[in-house]
Amino acid sequence: MAHSLDNNPSPGNKNGGLTTILEKSLGAVTKAGTAPLNGVFLYGEQIDRRGLVFINSPGYDPCSVTGQVASGANLFAFTTGRGSVSGYQPVPGLKLASNSDMYARLSEDMDVNCGEVIGGVSIEEKGREIYEIILATASGQLTKSETLGFGMVEFVPRQIGAVP
Repeated sequence: MAHSLDNNPSPGNKNGGLTTILEKSLGAVTKAGTAPLNGVFLYGEQIDRRGLVFINSPGYDPCSVTGQVASGANLFAFTTGRGSVSGYQPVPGLKLASNSDMYARLSEDMDVNCGEVIGGVSIEEKGREIYEIILATASGQLTKSETLGFGMVEFVPRQIGAVP
């Protein structure tokens, strides 16, 4: 693991050092829960099965989501801890705020406040809320980003090789 020159931790750092790509990838894996992995796909490759799959994509959110859309995603739920003013058209993207402070600052653009779990809302209740908003969005309800008109500039294809 790379270490910072000073030992002051900052957002995104672990024990004063930089978080590695492997650690970020493992963090993403834990968000998948206990569902079985049904496939691994290349960036932009058409998904041909149901269930949990991984796509080999960069960690840069706009580029990663562009690849998911190219692979056939028609709705996605995006967790964010710092806020993400994005929309990723042509598909609806639900933004799930991981903490209540950020949700309060950006409530006009966040669809779900997952920070309420810390305040006493059960994981089951929050899961039901997320499930219901996914169903409503799949049935045509606009996300907050869509209502605000966000999403026309987030198309970011993956660049292969060194990028200046």
